[in-house]
Amino acid sequence: MRVLVSVDMEGVAGVVHGDDVRPGHAEYERNRRYMTAEANAAVRGVLAHDAEAAVVVADSHAGFRNLLPHELDPRSTLVRGKPRRLGMLGGLDEAPDAVLFVGYHGMAGTACSVLSHTVSGASIARVSCNGRELGETGLGAALAAHHGAAPVLAAGDDTLTEEAEEIVPGIHTVTVKWAHGANAARSLHPDEAAARIEAEVPRALADRENVRAPRFEGAVDLEVEMLKPGMTERAQLIPGVELRGPRTIGYRAADFPTAHGLVSLLAVLATAD
Repeated sequence: MRVLVSVDMEGVAGVVHGDDVRPGHAEYERNRRYMTAEANAAVRGVLAHDAEAAVVVADSHAGFRNLLPHELDPRSTLVRGKPRRLGMLGGLDEAPDAVLFVGYHGMAGTACSVLSHTVSGASIARVSCNGRELGETGLGAALAAHHGAAPVLAAGDDTLTEEAEEIVPGIHTVTVKWAHGANAARSLHPDEAAARIEAEVPRALADRENVRAPRFEGAVDLEVEMLKPGMTERAQLIPGVELRGPRTIGYRAADFPTAHGLVSLLAVLATAD
């Protein structure tokens, strides 16, 4: 068995504020360890299910350079750094059987959700494919499904787990904190959060045939609402992109991976100097 573990930071136990996830802050340095501990818990869970499994861990927060390599379980390999063609799912091209989302968060606009956003909190307000709104979990699940991998588990706050269960029927979830707002939560102790992730992963992998991930066959109508009208000007430099509103662009992608890649590119363009 091959398993990809994609690890974000906003959904990690104890994390509630922007300073918690930004380099240069003391809280960030502490939370890098918590993030790595949750990644390790997922790795242990995979190996408890299949001792011979090949586990790839993808650092998937901000600059993709957050996990502590020397503290990561040595039985796994690490995908680190950006840009990456597959973004948060770097390693998906190695044909994993299953994907785990750890430390994930709610999509942009989710009420009472810790640090919710979609791809870029500085530039993107909404992403929809064929009229269906998707956050990072939904986009990742659909990309995994396109590549033949089952998205079997999502861990984060209660708004994230609710979102994952709605978008991906059959997915297993682990709630490590309960949101009291965008910057407040009641959280499990980091050790307890890791223990629950480790315990749930084998059950999720055993149940992977029952996961019904979103799938987009053929062409995909992509619509992205930007946070500021001026951001659409850069987007329109991409051939085929059309303006559908003051802050909204549209694009007819040949397939879902193309739509997914364009979302990543838009986030980069919107924040470029």
